[in-house]
Amino acid sequence: MESPVSAFAVYNANKKEPKKKRNRRRGKTATSPKVLKDVGDDQMKEIGLKLKRKQKKQKELKNISKKKLHKKKKSKKDSKVSIQKEVRNRKSPESVDEHVPQLLRAPLKKQIEVPEYDRSPSQSSNNSFDFTPVQTDSSEEGLKVFKWMIAPFSPEDFLNQIWEKKPLHIARNKSRYYNEIISTPLIDSMLRNENIQFTKNIDITSYVDGKRETHNPEGRAHPHLVWDFYLNGCSIRLLNPQTYISQLHLLNATLQEFFHSFVGANAYLTPPDSQGFAPHYDDIEAFILQAEGKKHWRIYKPRDILETLPRTSSKNFTDDEIGEPILEVTLEAGDMLYFPRGYIHQGVTIDGEHSLHVTISMYQKHAWADLFEKMIPAALQMAINENVELRKGLPFDIYDNFGLVHSDVKTSRKTEIEQLVKNLFNNIQNYLPIDEAVDQMSKKFQQDALPPVLTDLEKAVTVYGDTDVMVENGKVTNRVEISLDTRIRLLRKNILRMVSEERIRLYYYVENSLEYHGNELPYLEIEEDLAPAIDTLINSYPEYVSVENLDVPNETDKLQIADALWSRGLIMTEYPLENIDDD
Repeated sequence: MESPVSAFAVYNANKKEPKKKRNRRRGKTATSPKVLKDVGDDQMKEIGLKLKRKQKKQKELKNISKKKLHKKKKSKKDSKVSIQKEVRNRKSPESVDEHVPQLLRAPLKKQIEVPEYDRSPSQSSNNSFDFTPVQTDSSEEGLKVFKWMIAPFSPEDFLNQIWEKKPLHIARNKSRYYNEIISTPLIDSMLRNENIQFTKNIDITSYVDGKRETHNPEGRAHPHLVWDFYLNGCSIRLLNPQTYISQLHLLNATLQEFFHSFVGANAYLTPPDSQGFAPHYDDIEAFILQAEGKKHWRIYKPRDILETLPRTSSKNFTDDEIGEPILEVTLEAGDMLYFPRGYIHQGVTIDGEHSLHVTISMYQKHAWADLFEKMIPAALQMAINENVELRKGLPFDIYDNFGLVHSDVKTSRKTEIEQLVKNLFNNIQNYLPIDEAVDQMSKKFQQDALPPVLTDLEKAVTVYGDTDVMVENGKVTNRVEISLDTRIRLLRKNILRMVSEERIRLYYYVENSLEYHGNELPYLEIEEDLAPAIDTLINSYPEYVSVENLDVPNETDKLQIADALWSRGLIMTEYPLENIDDD
């Protein structure tokens, strides 16, 4: 089977190498303190220099040594869900580091290295250097991330048997499975280096003796204060941590292309032997990814049909309101727990261990009901405009047959009027604007979505690359332009949505803020005769299309629409654009 998540391999390869080495060095020291116990300062410096030189020259050997270092920690406990062995090229079991998610392993990094080249007017995109065009499909990349997140469960089985139906617990016995996404040192770094504000970005909570409280001060959440709350038994909730934690941004931005729905996240850090939240249910599909420690969960089925797949979250419940749990399980690091919206849940840390997990959420207000809320008012208005029967006056005796006073009365005249109302209502379904309503749902996705995470390869073939650079003396270098033979495609499958409103508008999420609804949704208005060019790009994705093959009558319009999309970061070219000579 192909390795699940190439998008994460791309992210990991783009990390700054020195930072990665420094973190690994600290990890080794903490894991094996006895190794350097009797070494003097000079010797330690000498060893450090040797290690640095060795690490720079022999990355693969370093990875193997790390794997051997952690091999003894590998637990032999069987997974509660049998995990199929993936077919891989490897010499021995020792060559695989179980602590690193499959998507982040070194062999994948080699697939996305960006060739270095000097951009100059004489260079050709297909002659002067070896450049491999971006061929990934963002929807398929999202599916790969989802496969990794729920492995070993297949997406097909999950969506058919589990999704919106019942909880699922996956025990992996791989404590580092989600470690690249979030960790307590990463949270500490975020608090120190970012302007994290109480209430906006972080909540301090507790649940003691049946009482749920929030203890947020005002202002910035400095580590000194946050960790003081933590050491006094309070839980820490990070709101939309993907705003500041790039790994989560990548995870969610990749998943949203598969689900075509906003994918959010909250992170929860709970001290040992405590609980931060009362029993409740949410209005989202929840995937609990346990990153550190352990937490004991109790899951309860919806209490009635009204709370099944609810559209809003619940109040805080007491234990006597929710009955007995249908699932009771302890999540350990690397495990996953899924439950649909409407399932009541509560978690508590046990055995003197802390807990860190991230909740990945999606499908909030993304149901048939939300589509019909957009369709029915529009259908009614169209029916009123086109059906004179709906514009006729009400019968004089309707008030004598309907209403609270007459609700229990059955008369032949009442039956006659009821049938008339149903006939008129049934006629409205002939006007349901399904296409327009779906466009409006997708427009909402454009407003909700996270901006994409671009690889170096993608930057090299988009407006985000090193083109049109101003240097000294007011000179602009590396100027580029699109020509008729330039081959282009959309940046992501769902990067834009063409909607017919007052005019044809292209709504897009590439400029969205990392904060939820942090800015107005941008759009590009185009003339109706340019819309077929957008159709061509949407229907051709992920293949590239020559600008001259855009379905527009004249060459000027083809170049105009291509340049408008390029300048807004909505398309990529197959190869980096050639420089043009300055006059």
